[in-house]
Amino acid sequence: MAGRPAVAWPTVKRRQQKNLSRHLFEATLSGDAARVRALLRAGADPERRYGDGSTPLYFASVQGEAEVARLLMEAGAAPDTESGEDGSQGTPLCAAACWGHTGTVRELLAHGADPNLREDHGTGLSPLEWAEHGPHPGTAGLLTAAGAEPARRPSDGSRPGR
Repeated sequence: MAGRPAVAWPTVKRRQQKNLSRHLFEATLSGDAARVRALLRAGADPERRYGDGSTPLYFASVQGEAEVARLLMEAGAAPDTESGEDGSQGTPLCAAACWGHTGTVRELLAHGADPNLREDHGTGLSPLEWAEHGPHPGTAGLLTAAGAEPARRPSDGSRPGR
């Protein structure tokens, strides 16, 4: 049409995706599973990182939002991705184990999270070590049943990864 500026569709799409992602983070933080489901159906990317590098799945895991975590993983969020710009926040499973969110730990394991994966750029601890230091014995038991191996202490008594 004459007189109308050309629409830059890639720019519009990026802006829409950014808005969807922002809303997905808000819904995740508030534990609003219905809104998370709707946003994912509308095309929100379950792996798009927030400004500080945080992932929606990490936030859901810290908050103990098992249903939200399940929805994110069913939409393609990888359960072992470290959060934070440099991975410094750690893995979703370590976050859920740290806070004793057994339901979220169960969902992460059911979707393939590695019960022995240590945080490389965070503390270096495993999910089981986080649960044991909680102390969250129910969460530790669930991780052990899923194949988590107890930490081997170095001969100097320090923790592995430190």
